[in-house]
Amino acid sequence: MIGIDVGGANLKVADENGAHIHYCPLWEKAPITEILLPYAEHDRHAAVVMSGELADCFMDKMQGISFIVDAVKKAFPNARFYGTDGTFHDNPVPGLAAANWLASADVLRTRYPDAILLDIGSTTSDIIPLNSFSQLKGLTDTKRLQKGYLLYTGMLRTSIPTLIRSVNLNGIPTPVSTEYFAASADAHLVLGHIGPEQYTCDTPDYKEKTVAASLRRLARVVCADLEEIGEDGVMDIARQFWAVQRARVCDQVNRISRETGSKMIIVAGTGASLFARELGGMDLTEELGNFADALPAFAVRELAAGRIAASEPDL
Repeated sequence: MIGIDVGGANLKVADENGAHIHYCPLWEKAPITEILLPYAEHDRHAAVVMSGELADCFMDKMQGISFIVDAVKKAFPNARFYGTDGTFHDNPVPGLAAANWLASADVLRTRYPDAILLDIGSTTSDIIPLNSFSQLKGLTDTKRLQKGYLLYTGMLRTSIPTLIRSVNLNGIPTPVSTEYFAASADAHLVLGHIGPEQYTCDTPDYKEKTVAASLRRLARVVCADLEEIGEDGVMDIARQFWAVQRARVCDQVNRISRETGSKMIIVAGTGASLFARELGGMDLTEELGNFADALPAFAVRELAAGRIAASEPDL
């Protein structure tokens, strides 16, 4: 059994050898089938979740769902797709849209029934109260945004000006440019929160994934060269971005935790260790290893395997 999570920017696979993350931006005609074919060599079954149907290369979600289902089935003809109703499907249906977070909740709710899950990846932060599973079924991403269960900020692909409109630069309030000059990955790289090997998405300027290159990109946020404001000035920009992002995510997690009576916080995704420390929570990497970086792919694999063993009718 193999688990697959097709996101807008990344394709994640969970199999017996661990988690495998492929940068696969759908808006650039990503080769989903070609990436998956090597995993299909041993005639394995595939269980699939998705969120990439929202990519703006598609006219609407159903077009995206159909594209993803078709691409996966070219590699795995008998693939089954988990939906927001908590069941598996053979064909494209609207409920397949953005069901990846629910698969994670479905698996973890029995292990951590009183926990709130934060899964913070490259692009988004999913905040999921595991003690409210029955109320989670059927939620669209729009409804999750309204409830605060989904934040569009992540460790790698968040544009700096989406969170900060100005910075204090050498004691002077300085508005930032709204151009896509630098991303959250640049801030986290210079702050030491991630290493270059974790900078898995494209850089805003398609250049190096190094501290020096990230410093240059961050300087452009205030329309400067690195030499104009110096490394100290750039580090101030990174720290101020991080302060806002940390507060945005942590405040929301703590609010939902209070509202739902959750007793503990568990954290997965690219930012697991960083935010587990900030929230005083448990880093799921300690239990799941690198599966925690591809939690929905791991979860849908576990769900499918469990339902096959139980001979449930939807599998």
